[in-house]
Amino acid sequence: MSSRRLRGGAPEARSGGLTPDNQERGTAQPSLAARPEPREAGKFIGLLDLRSATLVGAIVLLFAVLAVLRPDFFAAANLVNLVVKIAPLVVAVVGMTGVILCRHIDISIGAIFSWCGLVGALLAAQGLPAPLAVVAAVTLGAALGGINALLVAGLRLPSIVATLATMVVLDESLRWWRAGAAVRNLPEQVQWLGLGQDAGRLAIVLVAAAVLTVGWIVYHRLAVGRAVYAVGCDAEAARLVGLSPRRIEAGVFIAMGALAGLAAMLTALQFRTVQANEGRGLELAVIAAAVVGGVSINGGRGAVLGAAAGTILLATLGPALVWLRLDAYWERALQGLVILVAVAGDRAGDSLGAKNRGGRSG
Repeated sequence: MSSRRLRGGAPEARSGGLTPDNQERGTAQPSLAARPEPREAGKFIGLLDLRSATLVGAIVLLFAVLAVLRPDFFAAANLVNLVVKIAPLVVAVVGMTGVILCRHIDISIGAIFSWCGLVGALLAAQGLPAPLAVVAAVTLGAALGGINALLVAGLRLPSIVATLATMVVLDESLRWWRAGAAVRNLPEQVQWLGLGQDAGRLAIVLVAAAVLTVGWIVYHRLAVGRAVYAVGCDAEAARLVGLSPRRIEAGVFIAMGALAGLAAMLTALQFRTVQANEGRGLELAVIAAAVVGGVSINGGRGAVLGAAAGTILLATLGPALVWLRLDAYWERALQGLVILVAVAGDRAGDSLGAKNRGGRSG
């Protein structure tokens, strides 16, 4: 009997086959693909190629329109500002990618972002060095993500319900505590991590690039990343081959909170004033960036680099509307439309895969 191995060395039985351990019992060991093998992914490859091509085409088209109508958009200062603005969003979308790959959603990210940014700024304003303020914000974010992990992985509440409840509680408690009051006049040695504007901007971009690189390694090269894909594909099959779906789900929510805290501080330390509602609407932007970047809302499929590309597209869209003298309020409407189209595309891909499987079995 032939068998194939998951990358990382763990043996995997072919679907419907018998492993040496279960031949005596006469039971089939469920197969588990941590990532789709070429033959298994073949039925989706056309859809994925189409989505990747569409994403790249949309980015190229947007920049082409700006190049023709507003070439001054590409002034060096404006591009630097845009890259620095995108950097914290990339950090947040790395965390959201893991949550969605596990077939969950976290709509409390904006509230966690607001809490972490405000608390970190308050600590920095009281004299705590900027690096320690960042550590404090990341720790708070991980703790708040742990609440979501307890509700979803521990109590088995639907993630959209649990994180909606968390979002409301965090938003209302922050409103009660601060009454909308911002943190003002951050010390100069805190802003830009105390490095000055030019070096601070570079540091923020490098931190985001490092998080993206680590995210790519974790999701695509390490066993823990393959486990995330496996749970998103089929949590029960993952459990039967020895994985712990609850631990993995808890881990992605905690990581999401920690990265939201880091993203909040990368944003807060750019300014002398930090607003109490800095994260409002962030959930829509980050989820839209992930799904437009090819992360399946149904879990188990997608790539963190695609999510980062989606972030570039959607984060450029708002400033582009302003430069094109269009109403910037259309930005959120377009983000919602992106999510709708992406979910519809996932459904279409699943239907196509089911039809192909039915045709082959028939």
